[in-house]
Amino acid sequence: MTSVKTKRGRYRAMGGFVDAALSFPAVLFTPLLIIVVAFWAVVVAGGADPDADGGGDLLSFAGLGGVPVSVPLSLLVVFAWFGSLAGTVFLPGWVALIGAIVLAWLLTRTAVVLIGRFRPDGPESRADFVGRTCVIRTGRVTRTFGQAEVRAEDGASAIVQVRQAGADDLHAGTVALLYDFDPEGEFFWVVPADIATKDN
Repeated sequence: MTSVKTKRGRYRAMGGFVDAALSFPAVLFTPLLIIVVAFWAVVVAGGADPDADGGGDLLSFAGLGGVPVSVPLSLLVVFAWFGSLAGTVFLPGWVALIGAIVLAWLLTRTAVVLIGRFRPDGPESRADFVGRTCVIRTGRVTRTFGQAEVRAEDGASAIVQVRQAGADDLHAGTVALLYDFDPEGEFFWVVPADIATKDN
């Protein structure tokens, strides 16, 4: 009997959560949240580039520039969704919406500033990675897409954009060599580390 009551309580809690997510104002952000989750799932699978630019000027005007556009947009949606969901418990709908948007901007602004401090300063500092080995972090690397993790002399790690000119099988976990840097595209050309060793 206790088990049945527990299950009913769980169903009611789940139903209440779904109702809240589909009620105003959270419902305005729920579809966007689904898109954000799907986008980052594709990124993890290696099917999208999170550093792709677009709309950067508008975000910079809003104080959210300096990082890939996908980051502040994703954070805005996530914070606004959670804020609107929680806000309806204490505030009327429209007030909760405005409060959620303001809170989302403040939290995203703070996150962008913190993230910016840990990003490389520019192409010159990134170029120092040339000659180092890295570990591929995306599902694949092509002429237009790819990411890898590289470690600096101080032991700190950084995620950098990488591209390959050939058809080598560079996938997640592969060790590669950063042999050149493109300052315009801000990415590194890579080859498998074992091929680079054989050539030497």
